[in-house]
Amino acid sequence: MKVIIHTPNAPAPVGPYSQAVSYRGLMYISGQIAINPATGELVLDNIEAETHRVMQNIQAILTQAGVGFENVLKCSVFVKDMNMYGRINAVYAQYFNEDTAPARELVEVGNLPRFVNVEISAIVAID
Repeated sequence: MKVIIHTPNAPAPVGPYSQAVSYRGLMYISGQIAINPATGELVLDNIEAETHRVMQNIQAILTQAGVGFENVLKCSVFVKDMNMYGRINAVYAQYFNEDTAPARELVEVGNLPRFVNVEISAIVAID
């Protein structure tokens, strides 16, 4: 049975989608951008702060589901400018243990929602 995952500690969806959906032992986290859930404002001070906010939003959803970053199987990272790769990657790496890092792709795209610089989605084991 499909279960909708929602927490007030991550941004509310800005369209017709859920923060995350679980089904048969997997959770699919929708793409997260750097919206501060407490204020509704974007965190765009610099790419490091933006990436941390994205990862904090993912962490809030993981916590709501009772799991952590070690349960993340795969991330999809979308960036506006591939020249930011190293800086994004440095922040991203702080959330994963080297032995449990998920599969991942990181691709440059033309634009992202609300014209942010990074968006990350995830597939997570929740059993």
